[in-house]
Amino acid sequence: MEKLQLTNTAAVKTQKKFKLKTIAFYNLENLFDTIDQPDTFDQDRTPKGKDRWTQKKFNHKISQLAWVIKRLGNPMGTTQKGPDILGVCEVENQSVLEILLRHELLRKENYQIIHKDAPDKRGIDVALVYKPTSFIVDSFNSHSLYLYDRLQRRKFTRDQLVVMGYLDGEPLWIIVNHWPSRSGGTQRSSPFRIKAALLNLRIIDSIRGISPQAKIISMGDFNDGPTDPSFKKILQTIPLSKGNKTAGDSSYHKLINPMESLFKKGIGSLAYRDQWSLFDQFYLSENWFKDPENNYTFKKVAVFNHPRLITKTGRYKGYPFRSYSAGQYQGGFSDHFPVQLFIAKEIQ
Repeated sequence: MEKLQLTNTAAVKTQKKFKLKTIAFYNLENLFDTIDQPDTFDQDRTPKGKDRWTQKKFNHKISQLAWVIKRLGNPMGTTQKGPDILGVCEVENQSVLEILLRHELLRKENYQIIHKDAPDKRGIDVALVYKPTSFIVDSFNSHSLYLYDRLQRRKFTRDQLVVMGYLDGEPLWIIVNHWPSRSGGTQRSSPFRIKAALLNLRIIDSIRGISPQAKIISMGDFNDGPTDPSFKKILQTIPLSKGNKTAGDSSYHKLINPMESLFKKGIGSLAYRDQWSLFDQFYLSENWFKDPENNYTFKKVAVFNHPRLITKTGRYKGYPFRSYSAGQYQGGFSDHFPVQLFIAKEIQ
């Protein structure tokens, strides 16, 4: 159990202790096995494919990712503590996740997996990983995103995974996302992410219909930033401020995106053409910002840009240290940095 200590500088000083939980998200950059699956376009990630994806390279990537996940439990990996809950994307199947979680750095965490195969043409899925000592799953479902091109042919993409469970007995809903990419150009592909946002909104409305006070976390690689139309026009997210921590504020029924303040400071989770983007995000329902006793509330968000995850030299110096760059094997981690959400409740 992680504890935060806060000191109240009043006439009589009192010390508060908090129980801290970490929720993280990580785009694993094409975590594929080496086997060619005939029903997906995964030929590049095979020993004879374009990437020359061998068992040795797969094992190395597993070790790299395990090193990161082991440190996501607190800011900047100051101790080796895995997150309580971890959303992931770009995984080929449940088997590769099972191999990852059996790595010697992670096996003692006893992580469990929620995963459903989706119809994405590349064969990449989203999944949720969790510690059963922290989070007890009650139910889960995946929601298909129906997209069509100009000729009304379906474009198969990732599902949105919805998991309901109990965090130390407190009900929690999580949506894990990997929205359509910007392939073909930002403007041309934007309508697909608008539709993904509309599906998110329908899911949230259905949850609120059952539980108006629901604590909801939507996380993922959205392929859009905090100020893009999918967030501002469809979800109508607002940035975190002192005002929206109280139920009386006019923002009480909004969705709050604490990542927006990081984005406005120039902090990103991936880089392209010397420009940082913050596509990996969390946004939350307003109930995370109320402060009832004995319940978890929002504390902070962070991008986990540990020095080891950064390219040290060359053309992409300062970028995330990825597995492949410009078609060449680099042996890194991922083209995305992980992101972290910290929640806490006071210990009475």
